[in-house]
Amino acid sequence: MAVSILASGVSLDPAVTGSVAHATRAARACLGRAPREVDAIDLLVDVGVYRDENIVEPAMAAMIQHELGIHLDYRGSQGGRPTLSFDLMNGACGLLTAVHVLSAILVTGKARYALVISCDAHPSGRPDARFPYASCGAALLLGHHEGPGGFGPVHFASGLGQSPVHGYLDLAGMGVEGAKTITVEGGPTTFGRLPDRAASIVRTCLSAEAADLEHTMIVTSRPQPGFADQLAGRLGISRDRVVSSRGTVSDPHTSALSIAFHQIATESADARHDGPLLFLALGPGDAAACAAYRPVSSASGTNPGRR
Repeated sequence: MAVSILASGVSLDPAVTGSVAHATRAARACLGRAPREVDAIDLLVDVGVYRDENIVEPAMAAMIQHELGIHLDYRGSQGGRPTLSFDLMNGACGLLTAVHVLSAILVTGKARYALVISCDAHPSGRPDARFPYASCGAALLLGHHEGPGGFGPVHFASGLGQSPVHGYLDLAGMGVEGAKTITVEGGPTTFGRLPDRAASIVRTCLSAEAADLEHTMIVTSRPQPGFADQLAGRLGISRDRVVSSRGTVSDPHTSALSIAFHQIATESADARHDGPLLFLALGPGDAAACAAYRPVSSASGTNPGRR
């Protein structure tokens, strides 16, 4: 039994402001592409970091669930099945961290479907040239199935070298504007030997999964400008075998992997990749996460190779 991606959706419109708005649009797009048999969402997880008005409570996941109208009263809908929603923050590694956690739940059979949503935006709800991340959102619908395919174990690593990017709310200097300000120091830059260390993580993960680099497409986050080119060079593979998200000028941060997957899955029949994928996320700090993904041929929705 494994966990696979049943559908995906993104929100990249620059006219949309706010993390909740992006999350809601992406989730609706994702659910609109879901297989017909998906009748209920058992789990909803938000992995976004930078949020509207720097909200801490209630959980962003609960607010997104409310906006989507998903199972607001479990006593009168879904046959009495509740929907559990919660936030899980781990920067660019958030999606794979969620896959790791949700796999342990879904494979028990107690829950069938999980919606993983990512969204980031400046807390003011307005564009800010100093903010290094794109205002966007993405969503993946996960489900478990019998047989081969789906996600393999998520491999975590550290020791990449401390990231120079630090985001925080300056409590001493925020004054009355604390709900509208955020400080992000450093911004995208070159992280020393990051491409070399990332290439080592990829090889270790491929070896553990008995996967062939020649036939695997790498889906990566965007920890620094030109990272996909640098990683392809270190691995000795062609640039088109390393995919990162398109459609945003700045780093999509927590949505990077989901956007890249969605773009692969919705490619034209001539361009899309039907073989195994390797998801690679770098950050926060010196952390990394990596997981192999083998499309499930019988699944509908937006698995690569299907539209």
